Amino acid sequence: MDQLAALRALRRVVELGSFTAAADALGISHTIVSRQVRQLEEHLGVQLLNRTTRRLALTDAGRDYYEAARQVLDTLDDADRNIGRHQAEPTGTLRINAPMAFGTIEVAQWLPGFMARYPGLQVDLVCNDRMVDLIEDGFDVALRLARELPDSTLVARRLASSKVVLAASPEYLRRHDAPATPSDLVQHNCLVYTAAARPNEWTLAGPDGAEQTVTVRGTLQANTNIALRAAALAGVGIANAAAFILREELARGSLVPVLPGYSPKPRVLYALYPQNRHLSPKVRAFVDYAASVYINIF
Repeated sequence: MDQLAALRALRRVVELGSFTAAADALGISHTIVSRQVRQLEEHLGVQLLNRTTRRLALTDAGRDYYEAARQVLDTLDDADRNIGRHQAEPTGTLRINAPMAFGTIEVAQWLPGFMARYPGLQVDLVCNDRMVDLIEDGFDVALRLARELPDSTLVARRLASSKVVLAASPEYLRRHDAPATPSDLVQHNCLVYTAAARPNEWTLAGPDGAEQTVTVRGTLQANTNIALRAAALAGVGIANAAAFILREELARGSLVPVLPGYSPKPRVLYALYPQNRHLSPKVRAFVDYAASVYINIF
């Protein structure tokens, strides 16, 4: 016996006053409704309905059971409606992980617009430069800037390309001859980002598209480009960083491009999230919104 179906049948019979009307409302046959109520009575060992040729009436036991069953069914229906709302619109807490520089410089700028569009969400943004385990650390989605991603069971949606530039302060370039070709970088103090896959290998494409990889070294390495940007501003050496990190300094002239005829390989912005049969509305809304912000290259 499907007890839940039997409860629904009993409720319809009581509310509509007949097995025929209940069957029509449920979209099943009169015979099935009658059998469900009879099986429910046999299961409980009590008679729930007094049946006459003219009317149906609950027994005393049936009245108590019907009231309890109605509350159970109402609770289930409320739960179904709430789940439906969760599937229809983003709600709850969205935990996001992002690299420190990207999270503080970029995400922080457009996140308020996302939250205004989805007021039912509470956002927990965690910025760091380590590779977190989304499942173990409880994140819904992560944003990553990388040239390549390690093998993973996560879904990786490509959002955009992130331009990378070489830059140094005018003071540094006054004290050292500016490099004319990528191979000249071996004579310079290069600021190394240790979170990169191959930190000391800088690959640049020339005007003809040919790529050249140079092994660089320097007196400072760090796992955040924020620190390397500060060092470049102080005249310590040459930074190799995403353009969005150096955008304001390049615009002001406190940093200037190095090897402007050569282009470091761009990084790719990915949104990572666990594989689920039903992608939650809050993750889908966030990823779609991020994709709308970064349409091409930034």
